[in-house]
Amino acid sequence: MNNNKQKWRFLAVVFGALGMFLCAQAEGLPAYVQGQPLPTLAPMLERTMPAVVNISTTTHIQAHDNPLLQDPFFRYFYNLPHMPRQQQQRNSLGSGVIIDSDQGLVLTNSHVIHKADKITITLSDGRQLEAELVGTDPASDVAVIQIPADNLTELPIADSSQVRVGDFVVAIGNPFGLGQTVTSGIVSALGRSGLGIEGYEDFIQTDASINPGNSGGALVNLRGEFIGMNTAILAPAGGNVGIGFAIPSNMAIAIKGALVKHGEVRRGLLGVVTQDLTPELVKAFDLEQRHGAVISRIESNSPAAAAGLEPGDIIVGANGKPVKNSHDIRNIVGLLQVGDKVSIDYYHGDERKTVVAIIGKPERVQVLGETLHPKLRGVVLGATAKNQVEGVLIEKIDTTSELWRIGLRPGDIIVSANRYRIHNLDELKQAAGSSRGLLINIQRGQQGFFIMLK
Repeated sequence: MNNNKQKWRFLAVVFGALGMFLCAQAEGLPAYVQGQPLPTLAPMLERTMPAVVNISTTTHIQAHDNPLLQDPFFRYFYNLPHMPRQQQQRNSLGSGVIIDSDQGLVLTNSHVIHKADKITITLSDGRQLEAELVGTDPASDVAVIQIPADNLTELPIADSSQVRVGDFVVAIGNPFGLGQTVTSGIVSALGRSGLGIEGYEDFIQTDASINPGNSGGALVNLRGEFIGMNTAILAPAGGNVGIGFAIPSNMAIAIKGALVKHGEVRRGLLGVVTQDLTPELVKAFDLEQRHGAVISRIESNSPAAAAGLEPGDIIVGANGKPVKNSHDIRNIVGLLQVGDKVSIDYYHGDERKTVVAIIGKPERVQVLGETLHPKLRGVVLGATAKNQVEGVLIEKIDTTSELWRIGLRPGDIIVSANRYRIHNLDELKQAAGSSRGLLINIQRGQQGFFIMLK
């Protein structure tokens, strides 16, 4: 019996060593060093790292001698011109990925190059090149910049839909401005959304260390293929805690195509407002289906209305992809352009159906302020854009109106009315109600202030 155990132990050692030897040979690695196997990712990284670049940006800002001079109402009432004391420069650091060496296209995060006056790329060989902005999409935090296409290395693109939880991954970037740095880990989760980090979220979660400066860098598999763009971390204590997020390659490349073609993502309209299918709703609707997005509202004359969708219908799939919640359908539709077709699988009661809708062009709704409240006479109001704080935008204002006289200007955003937080025109109308006066909270850039309209 003991002889058999020794025999099996010996065979296990032999086959284990043989397996490690074959793996080492397949990767072109030395089989043994001082009698011990030496696994390494070095050959893969030698091919991959030249495609990941460091990005530094310079932004010019204005400074004032007196903080009061930064207040637009102070300058307005005292008839003071806007006089900057000096120009200052703010430098930020991030990372990028060369995805097209022939065209010199570099993929990065929108927040890395936000408001940059100058973008400088540093390659792994030390070359520094000035980049031009091709396009940016703040809603998904994806941007494309371009550098001279001279002896560049591009990163091969993998299909991120094939990524699985547990896959080994490597993050390459420029944390804290140290220069190219590599960390490794696994895919911790897929399809992370609802985090409030971006407008469109479908993140790959990884425990590979991602830190400030890694943004825009590459998350690659062990073949050195691009599977995601490192974007954000959860850091309650201010440092890496092993929860990092990357935009999947399929989403990033789809947005890249729109940015290269148009310089922006021209998102279309389906015309549905959805909410998650919660256990309470499952019980209330007496449903067998436990995952999906419930349609709570259909916009009139929208593609969804034309396709026959109705409030109460439950969307469970779109373009062959499962829809488990509202974020799923929003992400799928958010990658489509005007004129694209979307096939929607849904339940109408107990009956499963499929319809095809054609994505339409979003229409900007504008209303006269006095239709919502008499004190808003003289302004034209509309919805805020995707990259703005949610509220009601003052699009136009009559220069002879009382609102102009007290200091309101086009571009101001009403974020609350009568102490109620508002997100759209309907909520502003409800908050204003029949009150004689109107207390509004205005957001102007990074500034906020209240105005009482009597």
